Parts: sequence; structure tokens; C-alpha cells
Amino acid sequence: MEFVKNFLMNAGMMITLAYLANLLYKYGLTRVSPRSKYILSVILLIFAGWLSSFFGFRLPENLIFDLRFVPLIVAAMVYARPWVIIVIGLGIGLMRFTFGISEAALIGFINATTLGIVCALLNIWMRKSRLRLAVKGAITVLVVNIVNVAILALIGLLPVKLYLIEIVPIMLPICIFLSMVMMLLLREFHMEQQRRLQLEHANRLLSRQTEELQEAHHVLEERAHQLLLSSQYKSEFLANMSHELRTPLNSIINLAQMMSEQEYERTPGETKLYSGMIYRSGLDLLELINDVLDLSKVEAGKLEIVQEEVNVSEIPELLHMHFEMTAERKGLQFHILQEQPLPEIILSDSQRIQQILRNLLANAFKFTREGSVTLCIRVEEEHTGDESLSWIVFDVTDTGIGIADAKHQLIFEAFQQADGSITRQYGGTGLGLSISRDLAHLLGGHLRLQSTEGQGSTFSLYLPIR
Repeated sequence: MEFVKNFLMNAGMMITLAYLANLLYKYGLTRVSPRSKYILSVILLIFAGWLSSFFGFRLPENLIFDLRFVPLIVAAMVYARPWVIIVIGLGIGLMRFTFGISEAALIGFINATTLGIVCALLNIWMRKSRLRLAVKGAITVLVVNIVNVAILALIGLLPVKLYLIEIVPIMLPICIFLSMVMMLLLREFHMEQQRRLQLEHANRLLSRQTEELQEAHHVLEERAHQLLLSSQYKSEFLANMSHELRTPLNSIINLAQMMSEQEYERTPGETKLYSGMIYRSGLDLLELINDVLDLSKVEAGKLEIVQEEVNVSEIPELLHMHFEMTAERKGLQFHILQEQPLPEIILSDSQRIQQILRNLLANAFKFTREGSVTLCIRVEEEHTGDESLSWIVFDVTDTGIGIADAKHQLIFEAFQQADGSITRQYGGTGLGLSISRDLAHLLGGHLRLQSTEGQGSTFSLYLPIR
């Protein structure tokens, strides 16, 4: 009877320890790393084996009957690495020596180590078997209990007949029953952990989906805002374009009408004046149409670049001739500087280079009321890692109205200007910088801007020297 009471007390202790371990795992180790939890679980099973021996049924000569093999059954069901189960068996066996070094302790060490190896082999079999978990657990419980009885019968200190006739008939059914109870508790614990992990996974999935929905909502709001701005900018562009188109068209129509109605009353001077005005209005209209066509070609990817040898010294001469009269008419100083040494020839598209520089210089003169406009040509070396790039740089600097920092990127976008009223005040479609930026990219270069509102601007065209 005392034997049965001790085993029941062993089982109660194991159940209590399992419950406490469950509480500790759920609430005490929430922030502990998975690796630390793994090591702590191994230590806990070894401690459970020692605790079983501490409350075991004691006989003379330091003999102890207990349920120390139950933690090994749990390990066989839980762990994926067989060598960990062997380590647990070895640890439980070594803990047996804490109750005294004797022949019984040595037999206990051999028993626990052997059962650890058996449980490791059963673990390998369970991971390969297709049987249900309950069937595999029952087979594991039976095998471990039978092997435990066989070891103690072969090398135990008690006579074999006494052990098999008087102790085994009582101990074996109790051990099997209590082992089955522990398996059921382990199954419930495992299912609870699975539910908790599934719930955590579902929560993480919902959180991620919520974040993605919020991000998508922000993206949609941003796109809606961009579409609204784009619509607004295009409306402003169409309003400005209609004004710019009407101005030269009206001039041409009115002057042509005046010339036809006053054929005999006109003086030669008036005829020359009207003809010049019609000619300039036609040029303005042609320039507007060319800007729109160039923009459409760039956006369609059909603008062709002709690679040819470009004489660098001819560029400033042509630009000086083109803008000399503009500078005189507005009372501005126009300087062209060339920092030596400069390459004589570069491989690029001469027409597109001049188109970009004419756009930049035209804007500089348009937005400068007093002071000067300067074109500076120089060479700049750029080192990036192991590579060295050589650029020929055309700096167009003015003392005009300048551009606010927040508008530096905006002004290069098609249909968008630093201020919609600027084009109405100064004229133009606002497409020049967008076209110039795209042309610079097609030539293998880029545009840079340095400007402070109210203090002028510097637009720099970078072209590679090949």
C-alpha cells in the first residue's frame, strides 16, 4: 500500500510540475528567446526526473522506485532531435548520484541512460511512422515501461523472482496508467500551444493586412491628390497655351487684314513694319508648336538623337548672336565665360544642345529685370568609387526672381510651374524646362539647379565628354 501511495504522490508531483511549467511558459517566458526556452525545457525535464527520485519509494541499500522515466517519454513525444533525448536521459541518470554514490545509484544511472537511448530510437520511429499520434504515444509508453522492467530485472539488486512476482504486477500497471495520464496532459498542453500559436499567427496576419490596407489607402489618397494636381496643372497649361496661341494668331490675322484693307493707303514703312510683326508672330507660333511636338515625341520615346562631332567653340558664338539683341533690348549684361582647358570636340547632338541652352537662356532673360545673364562653360571631374567621369558643364546664371527651394523639382515636370501666375505674367507655356531635362537625359547628361528665391538662379547642363 505504501508503494502505491508513493507512486501516486510521484504522479501528483509530475502533474503539478507540468501545470506550473505550462503557466511559466505562458506568462513568465513571453519575452525569452526560443533558444533559451528550448534549453530551459531540457533542464526542466532533468529536474522532473530528479524530483521523481526525491519523492520515490525507498528501500534498503539506497534502492528507489519512481517515475523518472516519464520525462523521457515526454521528451520522445516533444523533441525533434534524438540526441537531445539522450542528453536528458544522461542528465537524469547523473542526478541519481545526488542521493548517494552506491551500486543502486550506478544501476539507476545505467537504467536512465539506456531508456534515453530507447526513447531517442522511438522518436526517430515516430517521425517516420504514419500512425496516429495517440497510437504512437501508447506504443511509446508500453515499450518504455517494458524496457524499464527488463533492465531492473536483469541488473537490479532485488532477486529476479521477488521483483517479477511481488513488485512488477503492482508497479507496471500503475506506471503505464500514470504514463498514459501524463501523455493526455501533454496532448492537451500541445493542443493549447497549437491554438495559441495559430491565434498569434492570425493576429500577426491581421495586423500585417491592416498595415497593408492603411498603406494602400495612403497610396490611393496620394495618387488622388496627384491626379487632382495634374488636372489643375493641365487646366492652367491649357489656359496659358490658349492665350499664347491666340496672341500671335490674332496679330497675324489683324495685321494681314489691315494690309489687305489699306493696300493703297499704306506707306512703304508701314508695310515693312506690318510684315516684320507678322514674321515675328509666326516665329512665336512656330516655337509654341515645336515645344508641344517635342514634348509629345519625348513622352512617346520617338525623339531621335543624332550622335555627331560637335565643335565646342561654335556653341557660345551662336548663342551670343541669338541673344545679343535680347540683352540690349532689356538693358541686361550678357557674359559668356570659357574656363580652360576645354575639349575641342565632343560627341553629341549639336541641335539638341543648342535647344537646351536656348531654353535656359530664354528663361534667364525672361525672368531677369535688371543685372546680368552669364553663360559659363567649364570641365568638371567626378569620382565615384573606382570610376572617374569627365563632364563638360554649361552654367546659365541670372540675377532674376529666383525659385523657392520647395519648387526646385516641381518646375521640371510637364504642365507644372513654380507658380501658375508666372506664365501669365511673363508669358510662355512652361514646357521648356521639362523638354530640356528630357533632352539632357537622352544626351547622357542631366540638369542641376541652384537657386534662392529673390536672388537669381543657376541652371547647369552636364554632358559627358566621350
